[in-house]
Amino acid sequence: MDVLGKKVTVVGMGRTALALTRLLLREGARPFVTDSAKGPNTEAFARELDELGVPHEYGGHSAEAFADAALVVPSPGVPPAIAPISAAREAGADVIGEMEFAFSRCQSRVLAITGTNGKTTTTALLAAMIGACGKSVVLAGNNDMPFSAAVMLDPAPAYIVLEVSSYQLETARTFRPWIGAVLNVTPDHLARHGTVEQYAAIKARLFENQTTNDTAVVNHDNSWTRDMMPPDGVERLAFSMVAPVDNGVWLDGDVIRFNGEPVASVSDNPLPGRHNLANVLAALAMARAGGFAWDAVLDGLHRFAGVEHRIERVAVLGGVAFYNDSKSTNIDSLRVALDSFEQPIVLIAGGQGKGADYEPLAELITTRVRHLVVIGEDAPKLEAAFGRRTPTSRAESMDDAVRQAAAAAKPGDVVLLSPACASFDMYRDFEHRGRVFKECVAAYGQEPVLTAEGRNAS
Repeated sequence: MDVLGKKVTVVGMGRTALALTRLLLREGARPFVTDSAKGPNTEAFARELDELGVPHEYGGHSAEAFADAALVVPSPGVPPAIAPISAAREAGADVIGEMEFAFSRCQSRVLAITGTNGKTTTTALLAAMIGACGKSVVLAGNNDMPFSAAVMLDPAPAYIVLEVSSYQLETARTFRPWIGAVLNVTPDHLARHGTVEQYAAIKARLFENQTTNDTAVVNHDNSWTRDMMPPDGVERLAFSMVAPVDNGVWLDGDVIRFNGEPVASVSDNPLPGRHNLANVLAALAMARAGGFAWDAVLDGLHRFAGVEHRIERVAVLGGVAFYNDSKSTNIDSLRVALDSFEQPIVLIAGGQGKGADYEPLAELITTRVRHLVVIGEDAPKLEAAFGRRTPTSRAESMDDAVRQAAAAAKPGDVVLLSPACASFDMYRDFEHRGRVFKECVAAYGQEPVLTAEGRNAS
């Protein structure tokens, strides 16, 4: 994968593309960045590219952008089969993803985690566990630090814990994690992948290049991951919340066992919700596979505070707890969030839908949700699916949604932002959506909030 002196076309502007561009410059390539979109975000990234002296364009893909390119690297959100990329491939350009290129320059051991849900929490927890062992570790991938930025660190960390999406695995060829885990598979990104079967097959690619001395970790409780098998010679560990497993970590009442041996207890887990206990089992299985000092691993678990935007407690106002779960971008994430609370929930949901059927959540909405506030492009679909199940109102902005939710909530209730949709109809990304929610809650908290007894509680 020699790029010295060669033109490399990067498709899409964003954090990942910018980090990749810097890595390409370090490797002596001649990057050109192109994006079909035009707006404040692309203009901001264009200014950074100007500072690097990198040619670029936005608002459309020109023939010049792909002419004579030896390599084309689409950003994860860009389908690799779009017409300009297909034409470049036919003209002789190679096409790979950012993760694949970054891995070719990586000097660290990679522990990679994918799955429909739980990736962010599990990667952050595993990185905290490894850090508690006194090892140099960086959290990267489908989060705040692109893989390309992580591999440019000097000195290189001993370990990189990598959050991996199906979009990144789609263009992988030689990517090989030392320890890899597929947490679960539920319907998601079907507009791009077509079927759940194809989506699961892409997730399973995490293991396909592993060899002897590598480890594959799978969720025994998920029908799509249970039968995933790595190549011969690769150790395979499983984790389960419901049954003993032949080789791996499983829950036995309040005891967590590894191959029958007690290694931890449920009380060691500081995170709310049964889904988070499954994430803990996955992280423990990976830490066990890595041979990390167990007392330090458990210390890292005890001190783990959770992840921003994932069932994050924001405030308690007038006896009502406000939670930010903006990372919820599909219906299974919403199901997990609803299952995490025993209190009545006032739910804020909606955004840019992914074509999923909301009806499977109808019973849960009926039993758990006191009031539903819908926002964004999929607001009409959510109203149609759940409006007859629970009182429902529509908000035009996040501030409006927070105010409607607060008005509908009673002391002891939970106001939960868990959109079950992507954020791009209203926000740059789910982080932006979550920050706006927290700002709106904070602004609402500055106003007088009365308890049921009429006392000022703000």
